[in-house]
Amino acid sequence: MINRELIRIKVVQLTYAYYQNGNKNIDNAEKELLFSLSKAYDMYNYLLGLIVAIKNEECRRIEIGMTRAKREGTEEPSQKFVCNKFALQLEDNIQLSEFLDIQNLTWDDNIEVVRKLCDRIEESQIYKDYMADTDDSYEADREIWRKIYRTLIQDNEDLDELFEEKSLYWNDDKQIIDTFVLKTIKRFDPKNKSKQELLPEYKDEEDREFACKLFRSTILNADTYQRYMSETSRNWDFSRLAYMDIVIMQIAIAEMLTFPNIPVNVTINEYVDLAKVYSTMKSGGYINGMLDAIARHLISTGKMIKAIGEPRAPRTRDAEEAE
Repeated sequence: MINRELIRIKVVQLTYAYYQNGNKNIDNAEKELLFSLSKAYDMYNYLLGLIVAIKNEECRRIEIGMTRAKREGTEEPSQKFVCNKFALQLEDNIQLSEFLDIQNLTWDDNIEVVRKLCDRIEESQIYKDYMADTDDSYEADREIWRKIYRTLIQDNEDLDELFEEKSLYWNDDKQIIDTFVLKTIKRFDPKNKSKQELLPEYKDEEDREFACKLFRSTILNADTYQRYMSETSRNWDFSRLAYMDIVIMQIAIAEMLTFPNIPVNVTINEYVDLAKVYSTMKSGGYINGMLDAIARHLISTGKMIKAIGEPRAPRTRDAEEAE
């Protein structure tokens, strides 16, 4: 689940913090990096648990509605939503249940957030169309949750505020984690029942090693990388650089030189995107030009054996979910 994009974000955050921290212990900083990445996996499971929490709150409301209907002799509320096949399968998922229990992750302490979400769901046209539809297939049940998640959970200010309060490690993670949750919903298969596999913490050991090698290379070779910046900045106003710009370029140079299989333009594009988020409004264009010049300098001086290819097209949310 933890992919290169998320790793780069965490390395930028932890490298910046490393230089701001007076106690520069690289071993402790690396442990902090890995812990920060593990917290992203906590968020992934916690958001899947939110679907179960919503389903359970709706069950509570149905029970109240049925009791009232029997007492007043009125029509009982439909149980279609609480009997949603996908949500029931997720609730029974052994891997999710065990993880949430071990990490002591529960929505009970934030039930008002869950209830507010339930209100929004019940008021939505998505919900009304689903309840009126006679299609009771598993595919329809899974699709309604994909729509609910994309429409009401993915961009939700209440959840953003909650995650900021619950963990400082979660401040910038949700947008990426949302794509992983949507991938998981899409991959659920009723044949797998309670043993449906969730996304692993790391796709493979190589991604974990990528995080550690990138971070260590950035810190241990800082003087060399900053010299490369100076050597290629003669036509640039180096004083325009924000400190975060220097950190981002330092990490980008580390990636270019440490990982021969990652194309130069992939690296440049990734860190230009990060600069737009974590630095100034003008940083993206400035860093793009600087990194391109640095890459050409490293190639021309024989310090890097790579070609500079064409820049990639920007990724969309739909493309990220399909990956």
